[in-house]
Amino acid sequence: MGKLRFAILGCGRISKKHAEAIANNHREVELIAVCDHKDKKMEATIDKYYEILSINKSNINNNIKKYLDYKEMLKDESIDVVAIATQSGYHAKITIDCLNRGKHVIVEKPMALSLEDAEEMISTSRKKNLKLTVCYQNRFNPPIQKLRKAIEEKRFGKIVNGTARILWNRDDNYYKQSDWRGTWELDGGALMNQCIHNIDLLQWMLGGKVDRVYANTGNFLRNIEAEDFGVIIIRFQNEAIGMVEGSVCVYPENLEETLSIFGEKGTAVIGGIAVNKIETWNFEDKENIESDVENQEIYTTGVYGDGHTPLFKDTIDAIKQDREPYITGEEGKKSLEIVLAAYKSQYYSKKILFPVGNVSTLEFK
Repeated sequence: MGKLRFAILGCGRISKKHAEAIANNHREVELIAVCDHKDKKMEATIDKYYEILSINKSNINNNIKKYLDYKEMLKDESIDVVAIATQSGYHAKITIDCLNRGKHVIVEKPMALSLEDAEEMISTSRKKNLKLTVCYQNRFNPPIQKLRKAIEEKRFGKIVNGTARILWNRDDNYYKQSDWRGTWELDGGALMNQCIHNIDLLQWMLGGKVDRVYANTGNFLRNIEAEDFGVIIIRFQNEAIGMVEGSVCVYPENLEETLSIFGEKGTAVIGGIAVNKIETWNFEDKENIESDVENQEIYTTGVYGDGHTPLFKDTIDAIKQDREPYITGEEGKKSLEIVLAAYKSQYYSKKILFPVGNVSTLEFK
């Protein structure tokens, strides 16, 4: 198999990380198309791609195609993979359209805003025998990989609880940049947009299978439809308890994104700007405790982290080797179900038992 040919659909802020990931994997892939309703955004995404490749665009014959209509783009049979970075509310329909046109898909979080849509995305990818990766890039952070390994090796013993804290600032100017932000139709609030990465990590570490959820959310400061602060208590089937504290109201700037795991024989706290730094690492067995902390790589410079490049590499390998990607649609659905259950818990003022059935953000509009 030669180089896989990628398209980026949606050229907003996160698209630069997709362009970077494609460029960093340039020996195996190339960017051949971008799509957005604004030409300026498409040019910025293309510029980022060439910047990472250290190529002066003015010195080459730039053959990356630009499309205003993604359905026109999907007619291009040379496109192998589409990276979707549009507004969240469009992820499901676009993903299904891409799969039906024979394209593999990497879709930004959240994969959908309803469980019914998420299930259709998964079933379509299975029916078409195409790869569907959900973009939870923080799973590839080296400290998160160390934490996962420690859990798989049962170094914690019986796990008691875990905590995900996402204490960020997103002011009204952030929401004014795009009218879809903070809406039930296209976005959701702090839990769905800002916190779902860490919720994914929490459920992944604590066992994945949820028994019930109880939540309290509110809109305190931001001029949006959905919540700007929320807390979730998650009881897992293995009896572990997960707690989520998520906010975009922290003054005056982002404070922390932290994942903590507490067990019978171990305590670990991963913090930093994007859950990329081991803050606490204590285990009864004492194995590699000092070296794990002292030799850790801390290299990210932004809240998006640096996991997109290995995530794209994994998807490339999954396509070429015809295996499952590391983060499948089924995995992506787990954190989505937790957030939707939290919204349902707040709306109906009760605990929500799993499975929660067909739930959509539109139910809470």
